[in-house]
Amino acid sequence: MMADDTVSASSNMDMEDRVSHLEQKLQLQEDEIQLLKSALADALRRLGYCEEQAQGMHPGGAGRRPLAAAAPAQPTKVRQLLQALPSRPVSNGYVQQKRLLSSPSSPRKETAQSIKRKSMSTERLTLVRREMGAESRSRTTSSSSSSGGKSKSKECTLNAEDAYVRMFLRGRPVTMHIPDQQKESYTLDHKVALPNHKLKLQWVYGYRGRDCRSNLYLLPTGEIVYFNASVVVLYNTEEEQQRHYLGHNDDVKCLCVHPDMVTIATGQVAGNSKDGKPLLPHVRVWDSVTLNTLHVIGMGTFDRGVTCVAFSKSNGGTFLCAVDDANDHILSVWNWQKEKQLAEVKCSNDSVLAAVFHPMDDNLIVTCGKSHINFWTIDSNTLVKKQGLFEKHEKPKYVLCVAFAENGDAITGDSSGNIYIWAKGGNRISQQVSGAHEGGIFSLCVLKDGTLISGGGKDRKVVLWGYDYRKQTDMEVGESFGPVRTLAEGKPGELFIGTTKNAILRASFPDTLTPIVQGHTDELWGLDIHPSMEQFVTCSQDKQVHLWDTNSHQPLWSKTIEDPGRCAGFHPSGAVIAVGTMTGRWLVLDADTHDLVSMHTDGDEIISNVKYSPDGNFLAVSSHDNFVYIYAVTENGRKYSRVGKCTGHSSFITHVDWSKDSRYLITNSGDYEILFWEAASSKHVTNMDTVRNVEWATSTCTLSFNTFGVWPEGADGTDINAVCRSHDGSLLASADDFGKVHLFSFPCCQPRAPSHEYGGHSSHVTNVAFLHDNSHLISTGGKDTSIQQWVVV
Repeated sequence: MMADDTVSASSNMDMEDRVSHLEQKLQLQEDEIQLLKSALADALRRLGYCEEQAQGMHPGGAGRRPLAAAAPAQPTKVRQLLQALPSRPVSNGYVQQKRLLSSPSSPRKETAQSIKRKSMSTERLTLVRREMGAESRSRTTSSSSSSGGKSKSKECTLNAEDAYVRMFLRGRPVTMHIPDQQKESYTLDHKVALPNHKLKLQWVYGYRGRDCRSNLYLLPTGEIVYFNASVVVLYNTEEEQQRHYLGHNDDVKCLCVHPDMVTIATGQVAGNSKDGKPLLPHVRVWDSVTLNTLHVIGMGTFDRGVTCVAFSKSNGGTFLCAVDDANDHILSVWNWQKEKQLAEVKCSNDSVLAAVFHPMDDNLIVTCGKSHINFWTIDSNTLVKKQGLFEKHEKPKYVLCVAFAENGDAITGDSSGNIYIWAKGGNRISQQVSGAHEGGIFSLCVLKDGTLISGGGKDRKVVLWGYDYRKQTDMEVGESFGPVRTLAEGKPGELFIGTTKNAILRASFPDTLTPIVQGHTDELWGLDIHPSMEQFVTCSQDKQVHLWDTNSHQPLWSKTIEDPGRCAGFHPSGAVIAVGTMTGRWLVLDADTHDLVSMHTDGDEIISNVKYSPDGNFLAVSSHDNFVYIYAVTENGRKYSRVGKCTGHSSFITHVDWSKDSRYLITNSGDYEILFWEAASSKHVTNMDTVRNVEWATSTCTLSFNTFGVWPEGADGTDINAVCRSHDGSLLASADDFGKVHLFSFPCCQPRAPSHEYGGHSSHVTNVAFLHDNSHLISTGGKDTSIQQWVVV
């Protein structure tokens, strides 16, 4: 029987390999066809342009327009052929299908190679990466060869005669023009020093309650400990200070505190490093006073991630148990001080939500999850299971949490809203509290005085129960904070509540609820800094807009909008805030009252940037429909009228910067185009001498002469999500796709410039911005929804 299973498994693997190979081959062929179509479209366009010149171009007219902007004189055979192809020219020399870059298409199964990369997490950016990666594989590298008179530095080339630098992303040339004052002195071989300043993590906004449990505890130091992204936060709520354990390199998913109340264990998920190497899931045991790592456990043993972790209690905390995220959810027991595994067993094919040692028996572990509660006895190097029996009682879909009474009874809360008491040493229910909550019970906490507190999901209630499990009192968590996720006892008469909307509340009966930690709950991209105050605004796909104070680390106000948020921008006066959404709608809010001032719609795709001109008279609204809409702004940001539309990009707009005099814009797009525009006319500026020496008010374009050094070797074009120049012009920060924030010297115009690198985010970092006085940097995480505040030292 075993041989048959092995043969079957081997056959399945062979079949999967063959299917994967055929998929990759088919993908390559599709890419080659696409490239041929693009090349044909480009050739037809050039022929069409020649015909139009012959038929309709007259001397003395307007200056020669770029190929992309040429207007048809009359229908021709070439144009008839061209209309059959929906692609558009790209100014960097290649052609890209418009439909692939400006609107979502049906998802295509990714290959094994693409799975290794961390995606940008938005459907459109994932699609662009896939398409561009495919095209670059099928192109030759001849485009990167340098001609006579040009010096070359690996992927970059310098044309000293025409004063430009050309770099390559996915085989596509990207040309950046050198300002006049640097023409004579610029070389690609110049060595750039690391910046004199560094960053230190000062504050982490938010808490991971949306999908993690039992991750909030009070320490004897007066600090509460919890995690968000790859950072474990120790927050002293009285002194308003945070400390941070930074030993993890990907999402932290579970946490427990040793009986000595000093030692802490945290488990993380698997991931991928910048160079594609796997980051293995493991448990780190560390000292909460010194923040030093004591032991690393299970490296190479756990699969996918560690979802539950707990110390034993009755034997001084010698043992540690952990459950991983494998299909069988392996339960393992360790002597953590020796980093030695003592036993392991397949826990359940279904999800396991909790695993804890019995407080009076170091050889007994209780696990619970979907449709089960199991009692495990450690016998030598094996774990013996005794399944919990519901018998005449209602069997719930999920057993969500477990705690222990003073007498050793196990207490469980389930998805049906029932509390069951399991007699010590047995696997049968001895008492029940039916209908304790409407909906699931997400957390149970036995207080030091022996009373029980339960936290509800659907009803959002926190209930205090007497010794006889009779209800004493309750209070309800507000809808804006969400259902209860976890409960932790605080100082006498005090309670901490973690919620599924990533908030932590300080509470006391009968009805005192004070938020002390708040954050976003869905992918986060929108960030901008107040022009003169210690404040910043964020907006997220959770439809929330928050204005934050960097001193109190609390939102000054929060507003729910109708659509998922994507970007935000302050008016130079600070009086209003523009917010762009995922649906083509953008709105303007009063910065003081958060009242709605104005609402507009441009297209129906993602608004990627809303950026006011330095003089406050214009607003640039860039979209994933490939256009930049220009609005005239009057009445201090309260009245808007559209005055232009910048047309010429072949892909969605990613970044926008204004010139200091508010006359020009520079834009980047998803296919690595760099284009310049005259704001008043919305015309594409094609004469580079016009904009070569323009001083830019901000530097957020990831592709420009002053920022291209942030790109690492072998970058695929989506590795860098954002950059930001400090207001004194000395530093440049970047946000990358690997959870890192980098700090460079500015200007950053040498290939692969050196930088200080900082971890903390566990997902792609979506945005960075310096405060108005350059004292701090704010960074935002995408999927990790974390906001991190760094002090510049």
